[in-house]
Amino acid sequence: MALGSRITKTFAGARALAGLVGALALGMAAVPAQAQSTNFEAMFDSALGTETRAPRTFEAVYQTGFEQRIAIAADGSKGRIGVSVLDLATGQEFSILGDQRFPMASTSKIAIAATFLEGVEQGRWSLSSEFPLLFPLRSQPFSSPKAPVRRGKHLPASELIELMITRSSNPATDALLAVVGGPEAVNDWMRRAGIEDFQLTRDIATLVRDDGEIDPAAAIDLRDSATPRAMTKLLAGLYQGRWLSPSSRAVIIGAMERCRTGKRRIPALLPAGATVAHKTGSLNNTSSDIGIINTPDGRAFAVAIYVTGQGSRLARESRIAQIARAAYAGYDNPGGGTWAEAVYSRDGAAASP
Repeated sequence: MALGSRITKTFAGARALAGLVGALALGMAAVPAQAQSTNFEAMFDSALGTETRAPRTFEAVYQTGFEQRIAIAADGSKGRIGVSVLDLATGQEFSILGDQRFPMASTSKIAIAATFLEGVEQGRWSLSSEFPLLFPLRSQPFSSPKAPVRRGKHLPASELIELMITRSSNPATDALLAVVGGPEAVNDWMRRAGIEDFQLTRDIATLVRDDGEIDPAAAIDLRDSATPRAMTKLLAGLYQGRWLSPSSRAVIIGAMERCRTGKRRIPALLPAGATVAHKTGSLNNTSSDIGIINTPDGRAFAVAIYVTGQGSRLARESRIAQIARAAYAGYDNPGGGTWAEAVYSRDGAAASP
């Protein structure tokens, strides 16, 4: 059976589960925006049972070594973990809770950069146009719909993008977010790109100020959230040049290659010779990393990993590194073959993520 067929069959239940989660979450129109979430534990206990959250008998659910490795690394018994892996050459994909919403945190900055660069291509502004950094002013959580900010030094857009992606600068991000027209402009760009299951709601200053209202390990908050599969679609489209010019693509991917955050995440356990272009995200009880991993022989795949809970930030980062290493194991095979064949032919059954 082809890999794509195995994946479709194996994860039919998981995607149905994710659809149930989305339906329940999207149906909460009466819930105030400040607490727009679903109770994760109660949903699983009453609807499908907690076993579907984190299968205990991996061999019975995941049929290949590749699938089992990632499933073991992504065991969500200590908090929700979402994973999407997408082969950028063949389009084959693999996901665990890939259609469930997770907090984007700073991984949303890739979409913000793409929205700004579309404006550059339309002649609305240029990479040399200068805009002010926007620094948050002290304010009480939830004291206003939008956190107050002050203007700082003006910097060229090219430098703002570099700071936003490589150092995850929030003042640089909010500077560009204000230029493009706020969160709705980014949502519009994503919809026009054909990517659903993405919603940017607040600027970064407000998101950070009001962080901690909802525990992402126990509930799903639709605000400022996306699914892992939506984010790998975003990465794939940027990598393949579907929406932006080659020069704009080079700006985003180049900055991601120079990312200075997340050394303990996707890149941590990859072998020498692998290269990574990625963007991290961190908020209360959640850590994430999305990126494009290139093998030494020129193959590439996109990965989006969202980890909640686990007890500490270090533990979450360790999970991200293990999942990325498990995904890479299926590609590190000069002789070709499927992901699962690559895992066994290279490492044997005793290998670990």
